[in-house]
This record gives sequence, C-alpha cells and structure tokens, in this order.
Amino acid sequence: MLSTIQAKLLIVDDLPENLLALEALIKREDRIVYKALSADEALSLLLQHEFAMAILDVQMPGMNGFELAELMRGTEKTKNIPIVFVSAAGRERNYAFKGYESGAVDFLHKPLDTHAVKSKVSVFVDLYRQSKAMKLQVEALEQSRREQELLLHKLQATQEELQHAVRMRDDFMSIVSHEVRTPLNGLILETQLRKMHLARENAAAFSLDKMRSMVARDERQIQSLIRLIEDMLDVSRIRTGKLSIRTTRLDLVRLVANLLEGFAPQVAAAESTISYSGEASLEGEWDEFRIEQVISNLLTNALRYGAKSPIEVRVYRHADEARIEVRDRGIGIGEDDQARIFQQFERVSGSHAAAGLGLGLFISEQIVAAHGGRITVESTLGEGALFCVCLPL
Repeated sequence: MLSTIQAKLLIVDDLPENLLALEALIKREDRIVYKALSADEALSLLLQHEFAMAILDVQMPGMNGFELAELMRGTEKTKNIPIVFVSAAGRERNYAFKGYESGAVDFLHKPLDTHAVKSKVSVFVDLYRQSKAMKLQVEALEQSRREQELLLHKLQATQEELQHAVRMRDDFMSIVSHEVRTPLNGLILETQLRKMHLARENAAAFSLDKMRSMVARDERQIQSLIRLIEDMLDVSRIRTGKLSIRTTRLDLVRLVANLLEGFAPQVAAAESTISYSGEASLEGEWDEFRIEQVISNLLTNALRYGAKSPIEVRVYRHADEARIEVRDRGIGIGEDDQARIFQQFERVSGSHAAAGLGLGLFISEQIVAAHGGRITVESTLGEGALFCVCLPL
C-alpha cells in the first residue's frame, strides 16, 4: 500500500535555477514536485494540494520564508505539513533558531549536502506515506464497521420479519383450524344424528319439512367451508399475481340490490336491518363476481361488528367514479387499527373470538386496486364505521 501512495513535495525559492537544482535532487517516479518562485505562489499551491513536506528558502522578496511558515501554521489545511528551511546566510545570523521558532522541523544551509537532502526528504515522505496509509486503514475500518452495523440492522430486521411471519403462520393455522372446525362440527353432528335416526328406523325424523331444514343447514355449513377455501386461494393468487379480473358491462345498482336481497337471512340472523339509497342506475366496466365479493365482505363485517345496529348502503356517482358506501353504527375501529385491518389475517378485535380468517378486507382492497380504484374507512371507536369503495367508471 505504501508504494502506491504518491507524495507531493513543495519547494519555494525566488531563483529558478535553485528550484531546478533542488527538483532534480529530490524528484522520483513516486513523487510530484511543485515549484513556487514566491510565497504568494506557494500559498496558492498549498490551498490546492496536500503536500508531504515543504522546502522553503528563507530570503525571498516580499514575504520571506519565516512569514510563509507562520501563515502555514495558522491555517488548518497546512498546519501539519513538515517545513524544512534552506538559507545561504551564514550560521552566525542564527536563522536556524528563528526557523525552529516558526515551526520548522529542520534547517539546511547552502551549499546543500545532497546526501543529507535526499535522506531527510525520504524520511518525511515515508512518514507521510505511513500516516496516509494508517488514515486509509482507519477509514476502511470505519467503513467496514458501518457496513457491519448496517448488516446487523438488516439481520435484526430480517429476524423480526421471520419471527412475525412465524407468529402470523401460527395465528393463521389456529384461526383456520377454528374456522374450519365450526362448519365441520355442524356437518359431523348432523351426520351422527341422522345415523342415529336410521339405526332406530325413526322415519319421522326424515319428513319433508325436516329434510328441507337439514339440507338448508348442510348448505350453510358447506358454503362456509367454500368461502374459507376461496379466501385462502385468493390470497395465493394475489401473492403470485394471478388474481384474475374479467370485466363486463354491468349495472352496479342492480348488482347491489340483488346482493342485499340474498343477504336477507344473514341480516335477520344478526337481528339487524339494511337500508339502501342512491342512484337509479350506475353502469360501468367491472368484474361482477369480484365486486360482489368486495361488497359481501363489507356487509358481512358490518353485520358481524355492527352490534345489531341498522346498516346503511349507498351507491352513487362522484365525478368520474362509482362509489359504494357501507355504514354501520357498531363498535367502530380505532385510528391505529384502520390501516392494519387491510393486512392479511388482521381483524378488528384481534381475538379468536372474532369470526373469519382476517382476509376479507385484504382481498377486497386487492380486488378494488386491480380495478384501478381504492377502498377507504372512516371510523371512531363506539360510533361505527363507514367503508367506501371507489371505482373508476
């Protein structure tokens, strides 16, 4: 490393022949020598370059070598440059003492001893290179420390993400097992009950009315299972970018009206009511099945968390958008939870007591985004929630 560090040397003398002679004495391939005929020229070079050392002639017109040295010592950029004075004056003038007072590290008398000059320059160049190499090593170590610190932060973040993913997986498996078990338990109990009636040859248990009731219960349980499976499949499609959107021309008002009619049993079971207001007709290019899925999710949540309060549904046009609003007057959603509920496996209550996989709003937001729209929520705890689906016409 030391051999690759190039050293810059500054020599200052008002006589060009002295500069040329000194340059020839100290110049090498791994050194660059800069020459200045005055202190002003030297100051200009000192501001532009980083020098390993400076060799200054004492007696110069204008600013002499001692004054230049004092300026160098008073400037942050140049205060640590080793200075060697050169003078043709006799030793009796005590220039050497004054030179050391000015901050010089050495003093040479003319005529110069070529061996001494070469030796002293080599010493200072080596010291400069060692200092420079150490500085580069310190900088490299500091850079390495910063990189290791950054890597550690990344590893910690990755570890936290993995731990979060494991927690999500465990929570998901727990939720899935709970949610799947509920309809399965119903089907198992129904099957066992029918087996018991068949074993006892109890034909009365299979009357037409009772069969209708059994089929209705079975259908509800099967639909619950299908809905859970479809939600999990949709999440897989979203992750792999394979969520399909097949748009057709449809009337959003008619779609919502048909959906509300189909929700009558769930509304009655939740001891709630649904009111509708809005346009007489509102047509656009959307995926009927997917938009129905979004509105169904919002209605299901409104019934689940609405605390038996009335639910209001509104469909209307706003500028170049179609908007569907679903409002309930139930438990509401805290401000901190309003962004979280659109994530996977997140539910308002955060408890297993809340039904569902916590995927409905996540899937709904992805479907709406795939249509180029957005879904928003406004809510205050204890005052219900207003969800608004905005779809470009």
